Amino acid sequence: MTLDKELRELYVEELVKIAKDNNNIMVLDADLMKAHKTNIFKDAYPERYIDVGVAEANMIGIAAGLANMGKIPFTHTFTPFSTRRVYDQIAISVGLAYLPVKIVGSDPGVTAELNGQTHMSFEDAGIMRNLPKMTIVEPVDIYQLRKLLPQIIEHDGPVYIRLDRKSKNAFFDENVDFKLGKIHEVKDGEDITIITSGICLFEVMKAVEKAENEGISVKVLNMHTLKPVDSETIIKAAKKTNKIITVENHNIINGWGSAVAEVVSENYPVKVIRMGIKDHYGEVGKSDFLMKKYGIDADSIYKKIVESPVISQEGNKKTMKINKDEK
Repeated sequence: MTLDKELRELYVEELVKIAKDNNNIMVLDADLMKAHKTNIFKDAYPERYIDVGVAEANMIGIAAGLANMGKIPFTHTFTPFSTRRVYDQIAISVGLAYLPVKIVGSDPGVTAELNGQTHMSFEDAGIMRNLPKMTIVEPVDIYQLRKLLPQIIEHDGPVYIRLDRKSKNAFFDENVDFKLGKIHEVKDGEDITIITSGICLFEVMKAVEKAENEGISVKVLNMHTLKPVDSETIIKAAKKTNKIITVENHNIINGWGSAVAEVVSENYPVKVIRMGIKDHYGEVGKSDFLMKKYGIDADSIYKKIVESPVISQEGNKKTMKINKDEK
């Protein structure tokens, strides 16, 4: 489903609605008001908006001070400047004090597109995951974000929100509920589990439709909250399908695949195949081109599903007829 507005505009409009009944919500920008559409918030609540200029570290310090006074500040800039550039400020000023600063990093991974290598972060969620008690969220679309946003605001500690900025795509609808920290089951399946988040869900579902035409039953889980990890649901899926593929718009090191592998290795060891960026920096390119290049597009996911025998719940190998041309 394609919407008539981009995610950045819908996100800020939702924040404005919530802020009407919550005077503590504030918005901070690092000279990216137009890029993030936060001018919508500034117009609604000018006294609760601050543009710090190109001074990301200062923005985190101000946010920490505001949070210490009872405010709920949302900071905004691109993912690399929301995380690695201000890592020490987040760790010391926000993390150690466990302050409710909500850090929004836009244009994650390949969605940085033509902004290129300096703005393309494949490690942002990983380095934030290293910070104790840091909650990390990557919504698929505005419908999921709308359900999670009140929970993020209510959460007493820091949250890193990995947000696609320009997408108009929607997968869910307003009737689906999501719980912060709890994996959402998109569909059940018997032969294999795919765990994914963000924009990768769209590619996963294209691949799954194709695989199920081949007789493979795929369970799909949307892990919108990377941390805290929902171990219970991951273990349950591992026991049911005995094989897991993770797909992420992020480095396979210390991201979604790593989190899943850690859970199953300690609780119920099964084969985990990690699909994502293979430990290198980004480059200039449109998202579709880069997803194909990095092997997280629908065709690559489909090939990974069918390239090896599927192990059933009973441990028996299923015989599948795969079109050799497609394989």
